Parts: sequence; structure tokens; C-alpha cells
Amino acid sequence: MNQSSPYEPQHSPSNDEISLVDLAKIMVRRWKSMVLVFLVVVLGALAYVLLTERAYEYVSIYQVAEEAPGRALEAPASVLAKANNLYLGPETRKLRESAGLESLPFEVAAASPSDTLLIRLGSEASADNNELVTQMHEALLARMMAGQQERVEKHRASLEQQLENAERALEAVEQSTSERAGELIANYTQRLAGIQQDLTQLSEGEVVQVAVQSLEPAGTGRSLIMVLAIVLGGMLAVIGVFIFEFGSIVRASLKKEKTGKAS
Repeated sequence: MNQSSPYEPQHSPSNDEISLVDLAKIMVRRWKSMVLVFLVVVLGALAYVLLTERAYEYVSIYQVAEEAPGRALEAPASVLAKANNLYLGPETRKLRESAGLESLPFEVAAASPSDTLLIRLGSEASADNNELVTQMHEALLARMMAGQQERVEKHRASLEQQLENAERALEAVEQSTSERAGELIANYTQRLAGIQQDLTQLSEGEVVQVAVQSLEPAGTGRSLIMVLAIVLGGMLAVIGVFIFEFGSIVRASLKKEKTGKAS
């Protein structure tokens, strides 16, 4: 009597194993389901691409006032904080009321690019809303300019007052017989020259551009959406086939159990 060694591997057939040939058979047998899933995904993406309105980015640029070249009279961060916290809310409500809208079909993002004296206003909207975006940006720019202009006038008035005081002091020193008169005249003359230079260098804020539309639509391009839809459709088609096959096997098994119990 031959006995197998306990150390020899025992081989038993398994009905759960599926070969690549079986997988290929499933896909061939259910090719219609694959085509259906693929077409649903691709046609859905195509409908989205065709029905969705293209949005463009609209950008406005404001350069803050300078007390000297490269030196802001008011820090861009301060102007930006005022735009976000003081100007944006009231101007949004005003435009909404005038246009009869419950909400604006776009948002305004205000930012200050690093290492610049610029304030950037950006909005993404469809071409049909170009006028609304322009009105909103113009209103915000006007508020920023008004605040900056007030600051410029105050600074200019302060410099002019300093200039007047220095001129009077210089006149008084020129009439003096003091031993330090010459030194004081030189100091006041230098002071006058510095104040006059500050007045000359003082520049007001400037609107560089208003709601300029981007050349290309914002967001994901239509061609890229369709490419992704084709790839995703192919993946879902293959996965869907095996889900359908698994479901049919489960249904057949349940039906077989019911038949066995009935007999």
C-alpha cells in the first residue's frame, strides 16, 4: 500500500480560479455592456463640455501711491486689507441691488503680488458677465484711489507746511548776526532741498488696467476633459463588465439554491 509522504504538496482543484482566457471570454461575451458604459461616460462629458459656458479671467491692476520711487506711501498689504474688509462687501451689495440679482455670478479675489507695489483684482466669469465684472472692478478701484488720494493730499500738505516753516527759519537765520548763522543756513538749505525733493517724488496711485480678459478660457480645457473622459470611460467599461458578470453569477447561484430547496 502506497502512502503519500506528509511532506509532499497536496494538489486540489479549485473552481474559484479564473484565468486570463476566462477574463477575455467575459469581456467578449459582454462587449455590448462595455460599449454602453463607455458611451455613457464619453457622451456625458461631451454634453458637459458643450453646455457649460466658458469662463474667462478678468484682471485689474492698481499701483499704490509712492512717497519715493519704490517706496509706498501706504503698504500694499494695508490697501489690500481695506479692499477686502471695507470696500468689497458694500460694493457687492450695491452692484447686486442695481442689477437686480440675489448674488453675483462671480467672485473677486484681491491680492498683492510679492515684491511689488501692485494690487491685483481677479474674477472668473463668462463673457456675458463682462460688463458686471467691469463695473465691480471699477467701483473697487475708485474706492482704493479715493483712499489713496486722501493720504497723498495729507502727506503733501504736511510736506508743504514743513517747507514753509523751513523757509521762514532760513529767512530768520539769514538776518541773524550769530556766529553759527552760516552753519544754520547750510542746514536749513539742505533741509529745504530734501523737502522739495520729497514733494517732487510724491506720486499718486494709478490704475494700470481694468478688467482685462484673458486670451484663453480659465479652468480645464475642453480637449483635456474629453481625453480624461475617454480614459475614464475605458476603465469604467472594463470594471463594469466584471461587476455585471459577478452579479449574474450571484443571481444564478441564488436561483440554483431556490430550485434545490424546492425539489
